[in-house]
Amino acid sequence: MKYRAGKYIKQPLGYKAFIPETLPPKPAVELDEKIYALLSESDRAIAKLDGITTVLPNPDIFIAMYVKKEALLSSQIEGTQASLEGILEFDANLKPKEDIREIKEVINYINALDYGKKRLEKLPMSLRLIKEIHKILIKGTRGEHKKPGEFRTSQNWVGPPGASINEADYIPPPPNMVISAMGELEKFLHSKDIIPPLVKIALIHAQFETIHPFLDGNGRIGRLLITFYLMWKGILSKPLLYLSYYFKKNKALYYDMLMKVRNDGAWEKWITFFLQGICETSKEAVVTARDIIVLREEYKEKIFKHSISSIYAIRLLDLVFDMPLVNIKIVAQRLSVSNVTAIKLVNKFETLGILQETTGGKWNKEYINKEYLEIIARGTRE
Repeated sequence: MKYRAGKYIKQPLGYKAFIPETLPPKPAVELDEKIYALLSESDRAIAKLDGITTVLPNPDIFIAMYVKKEALLSSQIEGTQASLEGILEFDANLKPKEDIREIKEVINYINALDYGKKRLEKLPMSLRLIKEIHKILIKGTRGEHKKPGEFRTSQNWVGPPGASINEADYIPPPPNMVISAMGELEKFLHSKDIIPPLVKIALIHAQFETIHPFLDGNGRIGRLLITFYLMWKGILSKPLLYLSYYFKKNKALYYDMLMKVRNDGAWEKWITFFLQGICETSKEAVVTARDIIVLREEYKEKIFKHSISSIYAIRLLDLVFDMPLVNIKIVAQRLSVSNVTAIKLVNKFETLGILQETTGGKWNKEYINKEYLEIIARGTRE
């Protein structure tokens, strides 16, 4: 079982690179009672998550905000220093208080996810799609010189910042094996088999991270693949399931489980860990959606109770769930009203506690829907 996932082979320069076996694993993955129970629980949790969009008043707004959260969490795993507030400032064309380069990495992730979602409507999962997504992901960022959209042609390695290849925690296959290894992974993506889809994507994600086909962005692309695969297979109708929070919260265990696959062939332990993440993340997303529904209803009651339920007040309520960070100019533009009307509406929302002024100045005030942001931001500040 030790060499079930592959083996380390000494290279001409003296280091040992990992050469993965093709999928599916041999001997086949043993789906014991625990894995079957987790599969059943995962299926139910995903179905409940997919169904929650039918009761959300504005599902596209929720999904767009959840995508921002996923983009931030996935980037934070790679060391990106940004906050949800910074992303929202950028999104609202307000001057971010944080490093714009850090924010750009998160924005690229959002763009890559949106692009991949649209491309999947016409293209199947493929190496071509993976490369296209990668190109968008690292364009204009610190990794832009590392062959965007192209598989690597030089050796890479995984380790602490500044570590040499001889100090690496893990060395992926040599560059001359990347194309063939990725070709085999593409075959597995399209293979007709009886492997449950959630188990299959667990295998695919681990194999992708093991091959590490790009010079930069492998972790983020590997996590995006999970969502894309589930949408491609029709398991998710909307891009709502993301494991980045689970992987971030269990970062050391996540890397340890991947290494146990490589070193010990422990596919079953990895699958168990992965399915636990599916269950936990799906349930967390459902709770978040329900909390947002409750909060929006509370706001509507406040608006009606204080007799400010005009069409513009309802539109402003929708806006502050779409853009939790606004100023008078944004409100006036988005609602197609005068600045005077926008100021009156915002002041009423501030009085009701729906919006809070954040700048403390007399001019160019910014306002935030703090309660909503707190719900969405769970896990991004840990």
